[in-house]
Amino acid sequence: MLNESNRSPALPGVMPVLRVAEFSLWLAYAVLLAVALGLLYRTVLVDMAHAQSLGLERHVWLKPVLLVALCWSVPVTVLLLVKTRLWLHYRPVPPLEPANAPPLTVVIPAYNEGAMIEKTIDSVAASLYRPERLQIVVVDDGSRDDTWEYIERAALRYGDRVEVVRFERNQGKRAALMEGFRRARGEVVVTIDSDSVIGATTLLAMAAPFVDSRVGAVAGKVSVHNLNEGLIPRMLRFAYALSFDFQRAAESQFRTVYCSPGALAAYRTAALREVQDRWMAQTFLGSPCTFGEDRALTNYLLEKGFDSVYQGNAEVRTLVPTTYARLCKMFLRWNRSFVREELRLARIVWRRPLRYRLMVLWDKLTTNLRYPIHYASLVALAVLLAEDSALLPLTALGIALSALPFMLFYLRSERSWAALYGLPYAFFTILALSWILPYALLTPRARSWLTR
Repeated sequence: MLNESNRSPALPGVMPVLRVAEFSLWLAYAVLLAVALGLLYRTVLVDMAHAQSLGLERHVWLKPVLLVALCWSVPVTVLLLVKTRLWLHYRPVPPLEPANAPPLTVVIPAYNEGAMIEKTIDSVAASLYRPERLQIVVVDDGSRDDTWEYIERAALRYGDRVEVVRFERNQGKRAALMEGFRRARGEVVVTIDSDSVIGATTLLAMAAPFVDSRVGAVAGKVSVHNLNEGLIPRMLRFAYALSFDFQRAAESQFRTVYCSPGALAAYRTAALREVQDRWMAQTFLGSPCTFGEDRALTNYLLEKGFDSVYQGNAEVRTLVPTTYARLCKMFLRWNRSFVREELRLARIVWRRPLRYRLMVLWDKLTTNLRYPIHYASLVALAVLLAEDSALLPLTALGIALSALPFMLFYLRSERSWAALYGLPYAFFTILALSWILPYALLTPRARSWLTR
């Protein structure tokens, strides 16, 4: 069950603070855009008086790199403004009344989860969804610890409400999900990770968007369960808020949420039946696909012409890594699937309705350009800092300013001073996580759950 004590402390005097935060957010955007345009004007039209001290004369390649980065910052800021507008206008579909909710199947794949799997099952069984309309399928993917004992204990407690399956050997998360899909009897299938817990109304909220026959996939809101276990979970709470409350809320406005996350996703069963065999047999560069099953499935449904939306009122709290090593494994898994599924989306986008297609193209073209520009800028920055360490405070200030709009967003969205964790997270991503995407590009065929 959701533990309300995990929530960040609310701010006193909420409404005045929210108004100030929203005003500050737009002001920060205006300042950042003005700074970017000013620097661009100065770079293009004004001779840089201190070019020699900056190393630009000795390294002729630096100025084009900095110029491209500044040019790119303008459309990025404009896109951020548009997404902010979309986010402010986003509203989730109200949860269904239990009497009106359709038959629903929850699939929980588990691997070496231990006692946490029992808490996951308990949270689903305690849902306000009517028991006669709720099927719970738990699949143990060949766990080597005591996971099966906890699954059996929960199954005994809930009787025929919980259907359990045990693989003799580990086959991968995709195979475990597929087994659950085959057994599903509901009109809607919800997937929940075995290290996660949901609230009493989460399932009713996840089922609500399917009243619209065009919806094939729904993404839930993922938050952090183990918030008090160190700095990494607190920084990830900030990152998840950006990914779900901001990014997916904006994406939902053009009905193309790129990924319905494995921690909490829902699918129209009839649509799922059309794509599940292709999804199960998916390969990339000649190797079977095992990770990134959530985004892959979303892409298959988008390819079929269904819409994908976000439900901000359907929350799941999941255990997140508390150590750097496990955090890197998680991001490595995500980045490998990101590369593969971005390539697929580049083909699928042309099948989307025109108004959605244009938004997706603008979004993806602008945001994906950040990777070559980001890494080229990091190299340029390293060269400049190596030659003039006096630039270090200015660099730190630039990183802090880039985090400011997102901290203000968090302040308005979560109403908590935990927005301040956005500052260490901005430095952490640059200093400690920048290596992950290049490594993922070099190892795209790796296969593993990468959860341990």
